[in-house]
Amino acid sequence: MPRPKERTPELRDHVLRTAVATLAAEGVAGFTARRVAEGAETSVPAVYELFGDKAGLVREVFFEGFRQLSRTFRDLAPTDDPRADIVRTVDAFRAFVRANPELAQVMFSRPFTDFDPGPNELRGSGSVREHIVGQVRRCLAAGVFAGDETDIAHVLLAMAQGLCLQETGGWLGTTRASRDRRWALALRATLDGLAP
Repeated sequence: MPRPKERTPELRDHVLRTAVATLAAEGVAGFTARRVAEGAETSVPAVYELFGDKAGLVREVFFEGFRQLSRTFRDLAPTDDPRADIVRTVDAFRAFVRANPELAQVMFSRPFTDFDPGPNELRGSGSVREHIVGQVRRCLAAGVFAGDETDIAHVLLAMAQGLCLQETGGWLGTTRASRDRRWALALRATLDGLAP
């Protein structure tokens, strides 16, 4: 099949989907513009025309990760129990990272030396941040938490990221039961510590 020559929005979307799939299959070490181009059945120059360079491609993968996580959070219908909703949010975050460890690595660490998220990229994660802060705000309004909403949101996300890093690295336990128990312990201790 001949390689597409037109740089269309459809080709851009296809290359981005292929880039996310390549990252998942090859990991950070195997993620190259050439591999993405081959997987998308296009050329490396086409990838560069669409995204500028490898850093531009990684930047779009970064944004795509936050779009996917935001969709995951949007699927969580609020209940009358804001604390339970926080637990569901953390559980959804954990499930997302377990299903997409390489993508989460791009989103929450700095695995590529040629891409360092700056203020614009961090603003791109806004819908995820807004969801978490909104959940915290509900807990504050219900008297479940006491403190600053931004501080609490940072603490919850840092706790979840740290546990995810330990879990994906194989350091949180060798069985699902032990990993789940440690997640529950950390989350309960954190939420109890945020109570008034």
